Amino acid sequence: MKPTLSAALLLGAFTLLPVSPLPANEGMWMPQQIPALASRLKGLGFTGDPGTFADLTGFPMGAIVSLGGCSASFVSPDGLIVTNHHCVQGALQYNSTPDRNLIENGFLAKSRGEELWNGPGSRVFVTVSVKEVTDEILGEIPAKATDRQRFDWIERRTKERTAGCEKGGLRCRVASFFEGKSYFEISQLEINDVRLVYAPGKGIGNFGGETDNWQWPRHTGDFGFYRAYVGKDGKPAGFSKENLPYHPKHWLTVSTKGAAPEDLVFVAGYPGRTQRHETYEQVKERTEWTLPRAIRRSREQLALIEEVTRGDKALVIKAEQRKRGLNNGLTKNVGVLDGLVRGGLLARKEAQQRDLVAWIAADGSRQAEFGAALPALLAMQAEREKSREQNAVLAGLNAPGSLLQTADTLCRNSLERPKKDLDRDPAFQERNWSRTREALERMEKTYDPRLDRAFFRYSLLEAAALPAGQRIAPLDTAIGLTAGMPAASAAKAVDTWLDAAYPKATLGDKAVRLACFTRPIEEIAASGDPFVRLAIALHPLHEAVREKEKSDEGRRSLLGPRYMQALLAKEGGLVAPDANSTLRVTYGTLKGVSPRDGMTYSPQSTLQGIVEKHTGKGEFDAPKAELDAIQALRSGRKSPYVDPKRKDVPVDYLSDVDTTGGNSGSATLNSKNELVGLLFDGTFDTVASDFLFDREKTRSIHVDTRYLLWVMTEVDRATNVLEEMKLN
Repeated sequence: MKPTLSAALLLGAFTLLPVSPLPANEGMWMPQQIPALASRLKGLGFTGDPGTFADLTGFPMGAIVSLGGCSASFVSPDGLIVTNHHCVQGALQYNSTPDRNLIENGFLAKSRGEELWNGPGSRVFVTVSVKEVTDEILGEIPAKATDRQRFDWIERRTKERTAGCEKGGLRCRVASFFEGKSYFEISQLEINDVRLVYAPGKGIGNFGGETDNWQWPRHTGDFGFYRAYVGKDGKPAGFSKENLPYHPKHWLTVSTKGAAPEDLVFVAGYPGRTQRHETYEQVKERTEWTLPRAIRRSREQLALIEEVTRGDKALVIKAEQRKRGLNNGLTKNVGVLDGLVRGGLLARKEAQQRDLVAWIAADGSRQAEFGAALPALLAMQAEREKSREQNAVLAGLNAPGSLLQTADTLCRNSLERPKKDLDRDPAFQERNWSRTREALERMEKTYDPRLDRAFFRYSLLEAAALPAGQRIAPLDTAIGLTAGMPAASAAKAVDTWLDAAYPKATLGDKAVRLACFTRPIEEIAASGDPFVRLAIALHPLHEAVREKEKSDEGRRSLLGPRYMQALLAKEGGLVAPDANSTLRVTYGTLKGVSPRDGMTYSPQSTLQGIVEKHTGKGEFDAPKAELDAIQALRSGRKSPYVDPKRKDVPVDYLSDVDTTGGNSGSATLNSKNELVGLLFDGTFDTVASDFLFDREKTRSIHVDTRYLLWVMTEVDRATNVLEEMKLN
């Protein structure tokens, strides 16, 4: 079946005036918008049918999947999936031990029976339909409804739509677009038995490490393979040795020719979040407070990891994903802040908003329709900033996978369970129970009291330093903290509490966590676990914050669409909505860039760069098998993956496609819809394009399929996987 979509999506909702002359590379487009871009694509030499992208169950879109944070695609009729190496880190970590460190050494299953389960919580999502439901969500809400009532109307209708959609066995989501102006119901097939098939070692998959992260030139083989499994009836099922490979309706053909400079390419995936429609004041706060704070915390927490894990191989494995995430976020945030300030994007954002205000004020009808929206949004922003210190620290206490966050989840779950399902908080509805349970199980592979204590101590010291007007009173009472307390005294009080709490903590035991999952709050509270007691003490404050957020969201659901309508009306033309983790398509060409005066980057890197960067240690330690294969190539060994112009095997390339986080692992397609690469990164100089697109310098980085195939052939001898893909 083809996706249901109102004509308004193609002809009205997104098109206000004739198509504007945006550069070809700007826009993370909904697949259904691509046919309206036919003239732009034709100008780039595309001779295919743009309508193929609008059919989500056809080819090639039926082959594109989400991993719930990364993108991927099917590349065989037996459910073989290709994605980025950094997107399979969870599976590598889950299956690693100090004696068998797959993170360092990689993994190859020579048969289906050797493939490793990724562990609880691993998912593959295949989008099967998108349906506009704006009227169903926003229609006939009483005009006199309060902000909180309006929030409740929208949330209730969203839950009802989702429940109705999921009766067919799919996983559904109602997502908002254009700041709440439009809503779409997205239906996905959810596969929850996912297994690791192949990933090269760290010396290939993460060659260059953090030194090269977000940089060009790159020489990283950022690829890995999963397989999706289902029950014998062909339907999604939990992990079982009896399950069979999933047979997708469509899969991509892997090109042995890769891509060349100036080639037109499409990228299909699930970009996470962009903020291009935020107000200047929102971006200004990020520049002055949010980003500097995040950068400082990442650096301090990375130092904590180094200190706690030093000399302990098992602990290094448990901390690997957190460390890599912190490093990646740190580098990106530094780049975003640099782009907003030194790169001038914040000033450009201010000028754009000034122009919008003047445009609204210049016409009485526009003033009547749009004039009140921006001042009201700015007033909400100013009010929110008054409590941001307290709210940020409060949120930081509940770090994912920590004992306190686990206690909070279990207590909230026990309070929500007695309610009717439609009355529950969305996160605690029955549809999410399996996810909660899986997180409690998977915690076994990442939790260690030494790590947890170090990070919780860090958060408690942040709370101890809060000013008088921002204190977290229940925490002060529990720990014995006061405003203005000397740092040494606060640290002593925190350490005293921690020394007493961790020996009595019970939630580090998986059996205890899982038993609490179905227990009433009275039984959980009676356990005497210090983290349960603290979670219960903090619950009223968390609830107050959530209540305020709901009221604000109700207010924003009125103001956001008006503000967005003003932006659209002023700019005109076909506009892509901000990324929101839904399926998107972007396009552009392989192209180099001049990031600054006197510097020019070519669009391709080759094996030669690996040899030049190799040091034999740390982040630049290419495996001996790869260096030997390169030497054999230099000595005359033939390879079909050598670029005839470069006289070498291409490794990575640059393109001017528009992407962001979440696009990792996205399929890069040529005009024939063949897989010619995998997108895996952006460039440091232009990561601030999440807020304001840099039309000249924004570039994305892809691994060339020729390098992927060369490594599989000449280095890791992944013959079985190569044969399964039936290369073109």
